[in-house]
Amino acid sequence: MGSSCFPPPLIPGYPLGTSPGSTAPPSPRTWTNPLALAFQPQAAGPQRSGGSCWPKGGGAGGGECDCGSARCPHSTAPGRPHPFPDCGLRVLGWGQDPYFYAPSPVVSFPDVEKAEWLNKIVAQVWPFLGQYMEKLLAETVAPAVRGSNTHLQTFTFTRVELGEKPLRILGVKVHTGQSKQQILLDLNISYVGDVQIDVEVKKYFCKAGVKGMQLHGVLRVILEPLIGDLPIVGAVSMFFIRRPTLDINWTGMTNLLDIPGLSSLSDTMIMDSIAAFLVLPNRLLVPLVPDLQDVAQLRSPLPRGIIRIHLLAARQLSSKDKYVKGLIEGKSDPYALVRVGTQTFCSRVINEELNPQWGETYEVIVHEVPGQEIEVEVFDKDPDKDDFLGRMKLDVGKVLQAGVLDDWFPLQGGQGQVHLRLEWLSLLPDAEKLEEVLQWNRGISSRPEPPSAAILAVYLDRAQDLPLKKGNKEPNPMVQLSIQDVTQESKALYSTNCPVWEEAFRFFLQDPRSQELDVQVKDDSRALTLGALTLPLARLLTAPELTLDQWFQLSSSGPNTRLYMKLVMRILYLDSSELRFPAMPDSPGPWDLDNENPQIGSSVDIPPRPCHTTPDSHFGTENVLRIHVLEAQDLIAKDRFLGGLVKGKSDPYVKLKLAGRSFRSRVIREDLNPRWNEVFEVIVTSIPGQELEVEVFDKDLDKDDFLGRCKVSLTAVLNSGFLDEWLTLEDVPSGRLHLRLERLSPRPTAAELEEVLQVNSLIQTQKSAELAAALLSVHLERAEDLPLRKGTKPPSPYATLTVGDATHKTKTVAQTSAPIWDETASFLIRKPNSESLELQVRGEGTGALGSLSLPLSELLVADRLCLDRWFTLNNGQGQVLLRAQLGILVSQHSGVEAHSHTYSHSSSSLSEELELWGGLPHITSSAPELRQRLTHGDSPVEAPAGPLGQVKLTVWYYSEERKLVSIVHSCRALRQNGRDPPDPYVSLLLLPDKNRGTKRKTSQKKRTLNPEFNERFEWELPLDEALRRKLDISVKSNSSFMSRERELLGKVQLDLAEIDLSQGAAQWYDLMDDKDKGSS
Repeated sequence: MGSSCFPPPLIPGYPLGTSPGSTAPPSPRTWTNPLALAFQPQAAGPQRSGGSCWPKGGGAGGGECDCGSARCPHSTAPGRPHPFPDCGLRVLGWGQDPYFYAPSPVVSFPDVEKAEWLNKIVAQVWPFLGQYMEKLLAETVAPAVRGSNTHLQTFTFTRVELGEKPLRILGVKVHTGQSKQQILLDLNISYVGDVQIDVEVKKYFCKAGVKGMQLHGVLRVILEPLIGDLPIVGAVSMFFIRRPTLDINWTGMTNLLDIPGLSSLSDTMIMDSIAAFLVLPNRLLVPLVPDLQDVAQLRSPLPRGIIRIHLLAARQLSSKDKYVKGLIEGKSDPYALVRVGTQTFCSRVINEELNPQWGETYEVIVHEVPGQEIEVEVFDKDPDKDDFLGRMKLDVGKVLQAGVLDDWFPLQGGQGQVHLRLEWLSLLPDAEKLEEVLQWNRGISSRPEPPSAAILAVYLDRAQDLPLKKGNKEPNPMVQLSIQDVTQESKALYSTNCPVWEEAFRFFLQDPRSQELDVQVKDDSRALTLGALTLPLARLLTAPELTLDQWFQLSSSGPNTRLYMKLVMRILYLDSSELRFPAMPDSPGPWDLDNENPQIGSSVDIPPRPCHTTPDSHFGTENVLRIHVLEAQDLIAKDRFLGGLVKGKSDPYVKLKLAGRSFRSRVIREDLNPRWNEVFEVIVTSIPGQELEVEVFDKDLDKDDFLGRCKVSLTAVLNSGFLDEWLTLEDVPSGRLHLRLERLSPRPTAAELEEVLQVNSLIQTQKSAELAAALLSVHLERAEDLPLRKGTKPPSPYATLTVGDATHKTKTVAQTSAPIWDETASFLIRKPNSESLELQVRGEGTGALGSLSLPLSELLVADRLCLDRWFTLNNGQGQVLLRAQLGILVSQHSGVEAHSHTYSHSSSSLSEELELWGGLPHITSSAPELRQRLTHGDSPVEAPAGPLGQVKLTVWYYSEERKLVSIVHSCRALRQNGRDPPDPYVSLLLLPDKNRGTKRKTSQKKRTLNPEFNERFEWELPLDEALRRKLDISVKSNSSFMSRERELLGKVQLDLAEIDLSQGAAQWYDLMDDKDKGSS
């Protein structure tokens, strides 16, 4: 070997076998053994064709390197590689010509150090690494390949040899100033190896393989976390910051691609997949200590930040279009490609323009700083091959330092400049910043997508007990995760119902208060659903650190099927204290290309878009009337038998009409003094003159007979707030009806919601629908930017508002993409914590234009339970302006009062009020004592739970209906026998009977030691018989999905003769083992 700067044959610009010291002249087009890395001197010295450098004079004995550095080691040690800081060399990537390396993809290493000792270590362990690779491919990769495709079931590795030439590390750079919990290294690696790997697919008599490969790139190695115990480093993660240059010498590739199922692939696609395997955001993690915490977080850590790229414009681009065989020069049709790592965005094409204005915005995830780059390439769109107009690159670290960069950047390799505004968005675990971010985003004119307010990281870990396929075959599960119209899929795992994916996904969120994460676990055919989950993202806004790390129960599946995920939300925050909105080039007014600041102007004054709705003064003034149809007396008998000779009774029912709504009670057979005890609710306004119309009928096979009517003035009820009367039935000889009416006025506070829900469970009867806990009032004012029909014609939109089974449809506004509806609707809400408002915007004859799902849980945390703003529709096109206002319905006559209310009721008067509610026990305590009973929270003076836990019950006798009533409120501190929490439910048995007639059972709660039930049960029997009974309460858990066995967690037995059934106080009871059960 002579005195060349590079060992032959690795010298760019020279024929194979020659060196800088030979007489052959340098040839920039000669490259018989292409490398992915060429070394080119920077401004420190003259640049040679092909990017090489050599000693002056070209002699064989060494000499001085002409790179211009006095300290260059090549002058004294010829033959060394050249990536040294004093030479100022740059590492270059592939150019357009496969035999020539253009100076385009540049990575600078100003502080790269030699690492020959590392190369000696690699050379020593290389044979053993080959043994490991052979074992890994045979035992792990081959089974995965065989399971991925039915045509590859006979796939095997027949030969695995890494060869004699080990990987070389050309230089090492250690980054300082980073996190104290990690060590960050960049390794400049080069591998030109004689690896040989042979595979065979016996079914198709196909043999293929790899015989030699080259790999060149910068490998980042992160040692983290640093721990205070050996081996000091918890794990090692490795990845390429940018895609490495990979060249593989395939053998038999044509045969391999002829296999069915692989014919759609190409060797280029395979190379791309292999090259991207370890490129960000993918990384290889090697834990060094057992039971390492947050492995998923290390494998897919949260991004360092988000960069919002505003691609505004370009100017003075070169003209590439020619006409009349080049005699006439035209312009260009420019478009831009924006890249950060593997993230690529393409702008729209601006035809015939050398100064294009795009006005587009993109958001990119930044995983590593320093290292990643923003690259913008501008092309001229042509029918055959697009012409290159120039490129610019910028390290993302500069955006991090500046916060906001707004500048014109020169294009390299062409002419002109591109105007970018770059904003660094920090990731904050602070939900209080969300409103500020949303307000800022409303002022941004962003396309093609609206700006994001948050990012969601989903760490998909594992699933348990997925249902089997037909024939008891194990499924091949994969997961689809969707937010609005963005769907991502996990890999499919084969033949398992307890898969472990350990994958990470990320979603940009426009408004997490109104968006949901939809999770579908499916078989790999996508036809069979194994489980589903819909999670409102508003839950994360109230979670600690905006994080949920837990098991999630799946619906549409087995009772034990669940999914473990970690969900992390971060608010995308831009410090906007001294910033203004970016001026978009599509704003009215021209751009002065000699001035970087746009001149904005308009001859038309456009009225500002309203920020809030303007409903009329009656909005939110509705009340709810709760109507108790209790009983009737002395109804007339309408039934006749034997031709009228024998007088029977009647089968009465009640019909109610109020405010355009009608209700009907159930039929009581053969009774002239019926008891219905049913509750109905209706939304009412204070418009005078309204009446509640009540009619009683006898149910017959042909025509129902009239039994009387009565009317109640609604104004009287609204003014008094409460009415409890026996009303005489009119137009009949006899009969009267017992009604109880109460006005419920919505309150804009969620402090009393839990008490309201519990009181409703007490008042609730088994014959009535679930009682409302809140009233939702919605004012839908207008929409904007709805999508056009067939791209050009405005739609004729209308909207539907739906909560549960109640729907309100607006009017249709003809031919507009900005309709004004100005309509109001109200809905009764049973469970504000879990219900949602669904909005659908549709076009007359054109279908869906957009939708919105607003979880009511967002209103519970809003100021005065109200949201009044613009909401983005889930298709990304269009917004609606609406006001949603929630009011909690607190009954003034059930013992639930506001905490700040001054109680002036006496004990006896309060008891009289509560006695009116037939479903409540007799109360002799004062109002504060009652509230203490009705509160779910544990009282500080209550005794601690026993070793098996406790169950909370209310038991009383309802004398008017001759019923024993029990409410199972909750359990606490239950025993956990296995690794996972139990799935508890409560079983009640009225002893000594043990048949199904006296057995009652609550619903089952998933994976909890403190379940909440609030379920009511009744037994019809006389009081004297009830006092001779015992109530047996058992808390149980399902053992497994496939087993009918039930695990007993504890039980208690109550002797009803020892309980004051007129009192009916909620009480905690200690659970016992089966052998020592008893009252407590």
